[in-house]
Amino acid sequence: MQGSNGTGTRGAGTGKHGAWGVIAVVLLIGIHLVRGGADELGAVGPPQPLAVAAPDGTRAADAGPAPAPASVPDPLPASPPVRVRVPAVRVDAPVTEVGLDADGWIEAPPPEDDHLTGWFTGAVTPGERGTAVVVGHVDTPGGRAVFYDLGAVGKGHRVEIARRDGRTAVFSVYGVEVVPKEGFPAERVYGDSGLPELRLITCGGAFTREAGYAGNVVVSARLVEVRRT
Repeated sequence: MQGSNGTGTRGAGTGKHGAWGVIAVVLLIGIHLVRGGADELGAVGPPQPLAVAAPDGTRAADAGPAPAPASVPDPLPASPPVRVRVPAVRVDAPVTEVGLDADGWIEAPPPEDDHLTGWFTGAVTPGERGTAVVVGHVDTPGGRAVFYDLGAVGKGHRVEIARRDGRTAVFSVYGVEVVPKEGFPAERVYGDSGLPELRLITCGGAFTREAGYAGNVVVSARLVEVRRT
């Protein structure tokens, strides 16, 4: 899968913690949405983190190292996610698995289902030690999609991930930013802090019909609670 602007990264070296696979999902989710509904949604577009003011729409916002938590739950064993909820922005959506396609490109959630999110199988499952990654479209040719309001998430908001094993991993947001697709800071965004963390990702920043979105909205969150459903 390659976008019309010719940019992309093959998933070489992808494993459970493979950085290249994660970088590719960030790049390709943005490229895949070049033909999204931004024009149809008007000049305002989706919400962006408040400090995004650079002309290219890729300035970091409300981000930085997370404060050391007083206590965190023990990491969970592996179990695929089945649903993601972000109550603050009314997200309540199913999760599918996304990986590499036959050509070595990271898949994105099917564009015909604008309410579907994707867990990247090259990373850990949400609640495990390490950084889990869930992606979703910001818009489609039909208009708003599941992560349209992701840029309005703030510090302290909760993200709930229902898992196949009957547990719900609850994460608290500590950072929201827009990062550029060119020179994406993979080590900073996906570095293993030694704790269970989560990244929610969609397109963001400036949009043009020719190039698509200039960056990605990245929500960073840390596990704070585990519930039995």
